[in-house]
Formats: sequence, C-alpha cells, structure tokens
Amino acid sequence: MKIGELSERTGIPARMLRYYEQQGLLASERSANGYRSYDESDVGRATRARGLVQSGLSTRLAKVVLDVERQCAMAAPTCSRELAEMLATELAALEDRLACLTKSRDAVAEFLQLTRNGDLLRGANAA
Repeated sequence: MKIGELSERTGIPARMLRYYEQQGLLASERSANGYRSYDESDVGRATRARGLVQSGLSTRLAKVVLDVERQCAMAAPTCSRELAEMLATELAALEDRLACLTKSRDAVAEFLQLTRNGDLLRGANAA
C-alpha cells in the first residue's frame, strides 16, 4: 500500500509517517519511481509507534520497544547487558510516569464526581 492508504487506515498524517520512517520506527520499500510501499504489518506498527510516542516515549526509545516486541514475537529473543540496563532504566521511568498519570486521572475523576458531573466519566471510572 502507498503512504496515503497507510495514513487513511491508521489516521496518522502522511507527514508523520515519513517522520516515523526517518526515525527508524517504520520501513518502506521504494518503487522505481520513488514511491513508498508498505505492507499490512505496517498498519499495526505505525499505530503502535504513534501510541508509544503519544505516551511520552522518545522516538529513539519507541524504536527500541518496537524492536523488542518484534524480537519477542520470534523464538528466544536476546539482548546485550547494555540494552537490558537501558530498558530497565526506561521501565522504571515508565512506572513513575504511570503512577503520576494514575494519580492525575484519579484526581480528575474524583473532581467530576464531586461536581455531580460523573456522568461524563467513561470506562472503569464511570461508577
């Protein structure tokens, strides 16, 4: 599929998809005329890349996560001690961010409940 179709299927602007490719989050084949060509697996990878970046990961770390996920899908993934240490550090930072986001989410939900606007809550907090 061409970049326009990938953009349409993922909701990610073509400009952002080109940026993801520049950062190594996506890869495309190039035809003789220079057009990018993506396959079906790139729909999920692009969507996952956007989610990682939107959640606060740098594109460098998002690439690491995507590559780790790809390796985990294969048999017996391996990584160097240096990469494992980097991932452990990032995991701790993610845990801290998750705790902060959870606390913020809970505060906003409690505020909405107290203002009798709890009907605006969705999901698990809509009690």
